[in-house]
Amino acid sequence: MKLFRKDIEPRCAYCARGSAINDREVVCTRKGVVAVEFHCGRFHYDPLKRVPPRPLKLETSKLRPEDFAI
Repeated sequence: MKLFRKDIEPRCAYCARGSAINDREVVCTRKGVVAVEFHCGRFHYDPLKRVPPRPLKLETSKLRPEDFAI
């Protein structure tokens, strides 16, 4: 898996020209205050602003000792 994919869906939330105000709004140097889902033609991907989804938590309550036997 590549760390910096080229096929990222453009969003102002992780654009180099935007700064997050809160969870729903971004200040863009071109468009002003916009929603995080918005994007314009000047989108420039900044990989350091993108927050990856959290990994799933292992459900240990459903595991049995038989699951680990060979």
